[in-house]
Amino acid sequence: MIRALLLSTAALLTAAAPAAAQDEAAARRILERTPLIDGHNDLPWALRQVYGNDPHAVDLTANLEATTRLHTDIARLRAGGVGGQFWSVYVPASLTPVEAAKATFEQIDTVKRLVGAHPDVFELATTADDIQRIHRRGRIASLIGMEGGYSIADSLGLLREFHDAGARYMTLTHSATTSWADSATDAPKWGGLNPFGEEVVREMNRLGMMVDLSHVSEETMMDAMRVSEAPVIFSHSSARAVTGHPRNVPDSVLRQMAGDGGVVMVTFVPGFVSETVRAWNAARSAEDARLTSLNPGDPVAATAGLQAWMAANPAPRAGIADVVAHIQHVRDVAGIDHVGLGGDFDGVGSLPDGLAGVDAYPRLLAALMANGWSEADIRKLAGENLLRVMRRVEAVAADKRGERPSLAALPADGAPE
Repeated sequence: MIRALLLSTAALLTAAAPAAAQDEAAARRILERTPLIDGHNDLPWALRQVYGNDPHAVDLTANLEATTRLHTDIARLRAGGVGGQFWSVYVPASLTPVEAAKATFEQIDTVKRLVGAHPDVFELATTADDIQRIHRRGRIASLIGMEGGYSIADSLGLLREFHDAGARYMTLTHSATTSWADSATDAPKWGGLNPFGEEVVREMNRLGMMVDLSHVSEETMMDAMRVSEAPVIFSHSSARAVTGHPRNVPDSVLRQMAGDGGVVMVTFVPGFVSETVRAWNAARSAEDARLTSLNPGDPVAATAGLQAWMAANPAPRAGIADVVAHIQHVRDVAGIDHVGLGGDFDGVGSLPDGLAGVDAYPRLLAALMANGWSEADIRKLAGENLLRVMRRVEAVAADKRGERPSLAALPADGAPE
């Protein structure tokens, strides 16, 4: 009986393998015509941290999977069919606003030097038409996305300078609440956006910069969608109903996406896509805090205790099926026109099994096709939805071309106007 079951399982796996290969080949053919646009990749920060901010310090033309911890290189971008990439110009929320502004401009410079180092592969893009033109030329459209509104140092003038430098979205917060917007992972201060935060959103509309609501609180999401005349995006978030992390998008917001016109770009962060991983991460943090409190002034003992706990409680793994569940949920609640992809490659320490690098996109798309997604569905997910959002954002900005730049400012004491 057992032998018969094993033979049956083997037969099913053997039959499934050619089907999966066929779906991957079909996905690759789709991506030849439709640019796959990833909403968030932290390679610039990885270059800053590990390679002295120098894109020439590592051979990005080679497949680096076996020799570095990078999730991104040109060989794997090509294998993954990536046609457009938003490079995140992230800086930590621990920096002062002025330090953050300086570091963000340096990160923008890194993106431009990365593109300049490989002009046969990358080309800077600032519009939807740019993405499609560059993709037709066989290059990867490179866009800039700011992560963390503290980088504007409470200055709409700086916001305008970042836009002039090429930034085409800004995540309103990162891990910390700012002086004008509440974060999803920090104590709320404003109940969403304060009046200056609303002015930030309006000025982004005027400029043609997408409002990115990854990292913000549910109240900030609702406020931004109310204020913005253009569709919003979530550059790298998943579905809270599937995994209860506060960084994910609740159904109350997903249900509004059709009316807003925006797109939720599902991320691959294991703690955001697997409830099991999220629970393990919470338990590890609790154990770390317990051991630190039990061993005051003795970090060696606390570290040893945590290592012993982790050996007794191995970390669980997320997989492609977890990511598929989030993509499917966003589609089911928000609609097929409002889902995209934002992997967060090189911004996390681990990734789901089967999604270890930027070459994995055809594998993910094949899994969706095996679940009944059509070619038209895949095209929307891969890039058409984001291109539509960009064109609408650009149209709103064109309508506002005659408006004067906002001179709104926070008072010197930091209180909202």
